[in-house]
Amino acid sequence: MSEALLGDDRLDAFTGALDASGIAVDRTNLARALYTSDAGLYRIAPQGVVYPRSAADVAAIVAASIEHGVALTARGAGTSCAGNAVGRGVIVETRTRLDTIVAVDPAARTATVQPGVVQAALQAAAAPHGLRFGPDPSTSNRCTIGGMIGNNACGPRALGYGRSADNVVALDVVLGTGERLRVESGARTQSPTLDALHDLVAENLAVIRTEFGRFKRQVSGYSLEHLLPENGFDVARFLVGTEGTLAVVTEATVRLVADPLHKLMVVLGYPSMPDAADDAPSILRHRPTAAEGLDRRMVDVVARRRGTASLPPLPAGDGWVFVELVDDDADRLRERADDLLRDCAAMGGWTVDDPDVAAALWKIRADGAGLAESSLAEPAYGGWEDAAVPPDRLGAYLRDFDALLAAHGLHGLPYGHFGDGCVHCRIDFPLGTPDGPDRYRAFVEAAADLVGRYGGSLSGEHGDGRARSGLLSRMYSPEALALMAKVKDLFDPHRVLNPGVLVDPDPVHVDMRIPLLHIRPPAIGDPRFVANVHRCSGVGKCLADGASAGQVMCPSYLATGKEKDSTRGRARVLQELVSGELVRGWDAPEVAEVLDLCLSCKGCAGDCPRGVDMASYKSIVLDERYRRRVRPRSHYALGWLPRWGRFVSRLRAARVVNAAMANRVLGRWIRAAAGVEPRRGLPRFTTARRSIAAPAGSGKPVAIWVDSFTDSFEGDGVSAALTVLTAAGYAPRLIDRTACCGLTWITTGQRDGARRRLRASLDVLHPIVAGGTPIVGIEPSCIAVWRSDALDLLPDDERVRAVAAGVFTLAELLAQTPDWRPPDLRGVSVIAQPHCHHASVLGWSADADLLSRAGADVQRIGGCCGLAGNFGVEKGHYETSVAVAETALLPAVRAAEPGTVVLADGFSCRLQLDELAGRRAITLAQLLASRGTRT
Repeated sequence: MSEALLGDDRLDAFTGALDASGIAVDRTNLARALYTSDAGLYRIAPQGVVYPRSAADVAAIVAASIEHGVALTARGAGTSCAGNAVGRGVIVETRTRLDTIVAVDPAARTATVQPGVVQAALQAAAAPHGLRFGPDPSTSNRCTIGGMIGNNACGPRALGYGRSADNVVALDVVLGTGERLRVESGARTQSPTLDALHDLVAENLAVIRTEFGRFKRQVSGYSLEHLLPENGFDVARFLVGTEGTLAVVTEATVRLVADPLHKLMVVLGYPSMPDAADDAPSILRHRPTAAEGLDRRMVDVVARRRGTASLPPLPAGDGWVFVELVDDDADRLRERADDLLRDCAAMGGWTVDDPDVAAALWKIRADGAGLAESSLAEPAYGGWEDAAVPPDRLGAYLRDFDALLAAHGLHGLPYGHFGDGCVHCRIDFPLGTPDGPDRYRAFVEAAADLVGRYGGSLSGEHGDGRARSGLLSRMYSPEALALMAKVKDLFDPHRVLNPGVLVDPDPVHVDMRIPLLHIRPPAIGDPRFVANVHRCSGVGKCLADGASAGQVMCPSYLATGKEKDSTRGRARVLQELVSGELVRGWDAPEVAEVLDLCLSCKGCAGDCPRGVDMASYKSIVLDERYRRRVRPRSHYALGWLPRWGRFVSRLRAARVVNAAMANRVLGRWIRAAAGVEPRRGLPRFTTARRSIAAPAGSGKPVAIWVDSFTDSFEGDGVSAALTVLTAAGYAPRLIDRTACCGLTWITTGQRDGARRRLRASLDVLHPIVAGGTPIVGIEPSCIAVWRSDALDLLPDDERVRAVAAGVFTLAELLAQTPDWRPPDLRGVSVIAQPHCHHASVLGWSADADLLSRAGADVQRIGGCCGLAGNFGVEKGHYETSVAVAETALLPAVRAAEPGTVVLADGFSCRLQLDELAGRRAITLAQLLASRGTRT
């Protein structure tokens, strides 16, 4: 290390050395902002980010860090909960380019992967061979194998398949000495570092045997028990869980296992979570692969967000245990489930035979961290979220833990791997108050002492990171801590690998993200905006491809694969905007870049466990950025689209305008003037909508709200809705006054204009709902405004809540209509693309239930169509718009059998399908009207 190089000079020399090797270090403020946090409490701005492409790149990066004294922090998906993947030096980001599955060997039941491979991708590669990688954290659809190795991740099914350490066969690593090694279980690798390690272990056998590896979930500290002679001096397993403080993994060979043929879920209800924990020993006697505790308050969050209808039934109680049993014999499996139900002490319980119901319940558990953070009256945080005790002591521990929370004036929500004695918890630490960090430190120190009294571990699977490394002295003796430091000196003598973690740790209460807002007043004065952008805890669900499960979030990330285009990446940059350190001002280029490809789809509002609503934040940013300034042309053309539609209608100029837009020369000029992508088609203004008349007849009154899109552009959704409602026994009438929800003003950040339109629309719609007449909307995105943005824009206008409760989708109203039966759709295949706002804000369950009752064979498409209102039409967004459509929608439509109905209630979705796939999609109303009424 060159001691002559200090500060920026040292970093410049490091960067120059790597540039000479063809390896770029991104030192922009944007890159630094994106990687200031992981899923933990800490905020540390790195000096740069590097994206290695090979093991040779990693070796060069480590060599340069040693030479120039620049610290490195290896990072996978950044879903670490304890500040394991943040640091002041350079972030070595492996997920982007070191993501190759090198080989799957079915005969040997192993797979060799680079560290950036996502766990779910490995599962998909192993599945055709009837194999899987055993450990499955709740973040398995985005966490990386390298990250799992770094933290010794486990997941719900560690009971059946073990920890990451139990499933590693060999590792290729670069040590902090610069050495490149391959270490394999059962084989001795020749290395001076390992020779010295062997001697060190031999000198400290008593300490290792008495303090390390005392029970399965003892993850805190270095797992030195793997180096004991009786354990074969297994360096590969020892390196698992060292959190990048000793070596950087460049390749891993992991063990694959065969899943038994049959699985069954058993759900058990208990009066409380400690009562549920008391029953863990009884449950374990039945050899489950998973036994997960869940608090009622987490389920209540799902009910509040998506309605009680979205929740599968659960036994009585305030705490539940979800149990999974597996077997190759279906009859024996059923007998084992029955035996479990007889032997346990639950208030009630049953087997879950429907795989879809089981999947829905496991999804609630998988979203546990985010749900827990939203379940208490005050914001809840991790930090003390991963303690473990022997399972037979878990119930008593939880009671003492509850008492400790009460003594400190805190509230917590425990859940997690009860079968392993590992408890996750989110606690309402007052981090935003002047004494918040000190109160946090006092509690976690007392909690560490409590765990120690129960013979437990500070961490059961997340690792220690910055949250718990400073507490290791309360778990280990001075001799054990000194031994870990000597190991660190052997592997990383220059202390360049993830400093501040495990050995010579930083204090647990420094560098915390939320307290910074108190220490340094926010640069942005809107307290609500400040709080909202800090809702993101970094769990990274926005990085997952959940389209097959109906998830919308995050379409831009799926299209580009770049952190800046994820909900989390955008939130990190907005957090830095608030702090004013790396990002300054509403018009900062970093803010513009991360928000540019946000589709305002609101997928995060529905899918993010923390309820981040990036579409709303983008609207606020645009509003502030262009306040009293000239806006982009598209804001006037597309943001004012309803105004232009009414103007064309008033002049009866639709035919002339349509002809002009279709003309090659005039159409090009119109697109350029409007800031519209030249490759985009333009929707045709309607000439016929106003001639539609509601059919005469008696029945229950219902009003049809014809939104601006439906009113202005071609389509026959209104007449179909009239037909269906009349057949359902209603007397529908069209609302003949203009009622614009202001959606296009909202998405382009013209919020004062949106407020004016909302107030005017309330004057039209509120008297109708106040009189007891329900309103059916045609365009789902417009209906969604009343249940989301309108509440934010007009929080003091009570009429908004009344209208939000009184405006329905067609499916929602029909679901409330007694004796109505849908037409017979048996034999009809449907590909359904719910509008993003429909899926994320309104929920699509009413439509799904209706189609199921009708007997249709429905394939629901997740993700976004890619047009997303004005987004896909704006110049510069075409490639991303098409790429988003290609993630799920277009492949499904191409693969559909002839005669398949393509269903899309959203105006944007239908336009996108027509233009990119040449398919005419229809609305639900049109589908029902075409099939008549079943009697």
